[in-house]
Amino acid sequence: MNQFIHATLPTPADGTPLARLRRHMQDHGLAACLIPSADPHLSEYLPGHWQGRRWISGFDGSVGTLAVGLQAAELWVDSRYWEQAERQLAGSGVAMRKTLPSAPHQYLESLCHLAGPGGVVAVDGDVLSVAVLRQLEAACAAHGHPLRTGADPLAGVWPDRPALPAAPIAALPPGVQGHERADRMGLLRERLQAHGAEWHFLSSLDDIAWLLGLRGSDVPYNPVFLAHLLIGPQGATLFVDAARMPAGVQQALLADGIALAPYGDAKRALQAIAPGSRVLIDPRRVTAGHLHALAQGVVAVQATNPCVLMKSRKSEQEAAAIRRTMVHDGLALAEFFAALQAQLQRGEAPTELDIDTQITAARARQPGFKGPSFATIAAFNANGAMPHYRATEAAHARIEGDGLLLIDSGGQYAGGTTDITRMWAVGRPSHAQRRDCTLVLKGMIALSTLHFPQGTRAPMIDAVARAPIWRESIDYGHGTGHGVGWFLNVHEGPQSISVRGDSGEDSVIHAGMVTSVEPGIYRPGRWGVRIENLVLAADAGESAFGRFLAFETLTLCPIDLRCICHELLTAEEVRWLNRYHATVREALLPGLAALDNDTACQWLLEHTQPLIP
Repeated sequence: MNQFIHATLPTPADGTPLARLRRHMQDHGLAACLIPSADPHLSEYLPGHWQGRRWISGFDGSVGTLAVGLQAAELWVDSRYWEQAERQLAGSGVAMRKTLPSAPHQYLESLCHLAGPGGVVAVDGDVLSVAVLRQLEAACAAHGHPLRTGADPLAGVWPDRPALPAAPIAALPPGVQGHERADRMGLLRERLQAHGAEWHFLSSLDDIAWLLGLRGSDVPYNPVFLAHLLIGPQGATLFVDAARMPAGVQQALLADGIALAPYGDAKRALQAIAPGSRVLIDPRRVTAGHLHALAQGVVAVQATNPCVLMKSRKSEQEAAAIRRTMVHDGLALAEFFAALQAQLQRGEAPTELDIDTQITAARARQPGFKGPSFATIAAFNANGAMPHYRATEAAHARIEGDGLLLIDSGGQYAGGTTDITRMWAVGRPSHAQRRDCTLVLKGMIALSTLHFPQGTRAPMIDAVARAPIWRESIDYGHGTGHGVGWFLNVHEGPQSISVRGDSGEDSVIHAGMVTSVEPGIYRPGRWGVRIENLVLAADAGESAFGRFLAFETLTLCPIDLRCICHELLTAEEVRWLNRYHATVREALLPGLAALDNDTACQWLLEHTQPLIP
């Protein structure tokens, strides 16, 4: 098939990571290896120890799957990363391949072609989800390839492989979640009984952190720590490096029936579960290596981990803390944007890297700030066309001339997690640029003001945000909204507002869920537009047709009206914008005044002036 004709690329030098891996493959009789972007917890952001795909290929995007054969290698990435991957893979000996929504696992077929007739394929089963392993097994069986999953292909190949994290683990203050550890454990056990399971194995780090009320710093941008958790009929065992945990926290865990064991002992504990036992395993959040550790005769009850839904529905205390956090984040953003405006008015031309530094510094001056919630995207003009662009020392733009600056950033605070995207006018954006910004704003307003029946599934409402954009025969490749954790991962399930998202029962939007609303338009080589707020799903009352929900907008930051074609907004859209800016002004002005920041106060007043319908 033509799509599996592998291009001849320059042969990598003998000392490169790719060449080292191929020597290892030859020594062990392997024809092809799969290196996913994953760790034993199937995390989105990976500790350095498991960033093998980046080490071999040089591509540093958060998502991508590397398939390596003895003669060719391919990195499969979705549309968010096509431009970035093309640039970063140049000269690496790795070809970029496009993952398409219609064939998300096409790389498995290509992997088999890379292996050649009857060649052995290898992957580390400890970093592969159960669902993907099933698909890989089927592909290998169809093409006659033996499959090895019992070893890490990078073991012994990566000479300077980073060690496992060893930072301290801390407990949250009592009461901040609105429920205590014992309450959460009790509710979880009720859910296990409903599934007919006595045991439950957890590997997803944010679920473990939420359930136990603990936080760490092992994973970039996410306040989590490396651990597995096995819940049994009589108690639970947390597999973690105990030396990282204060004695008082260990004692509190023991008081709640949670013992500690070394991080590496999780498989042995699974192997020791007696035949006939029933263990709840989430196949999308537990690796194949751990599932296969269960002894023969143990029944694996495969279902969504109950913590996913429990965690997504924020308590009243968590929601209140998020609202307070949004004020702090809004104050930081007002200070940042006021300073940026002053810089540009003085004729200075900061770089995209400066934007990242300055916005992080502004947040760091706010109480409770712990760090960014993801890598800041500051993208000027053409760079904004890459949805997950990241400026580097080697490749970045200076903010000068005319155009659009896209800034997507967020913070981790002790009271919540933020994620916001704003467009900023530099000089005089063109009418075409402002028109795109307006269409995106119309989409964001449409979804933010939606009133919908309880029980609605998240993918069903994606089209609401896309409708104003589709009307102009334009579309965008990413989802419109993702769940956001409470002082946890900035990307959280189970809800995903995406036309390509899973529309099963787990995708229902419930009151208490925090979700992003972020439609976009991307014109490769020219500019990109995205505007994003976070919203909280809340009860909107009951009618003869049942209960309804609506969204409360949480984010507090003006929308730059210089980027908007005012005449394209409807009267109702103008009213929403005016109400939103009045809310922002009311929430932030007292805090800025208390800081004696006259420049930021003036900026806020200027940028929240009402439009006349």
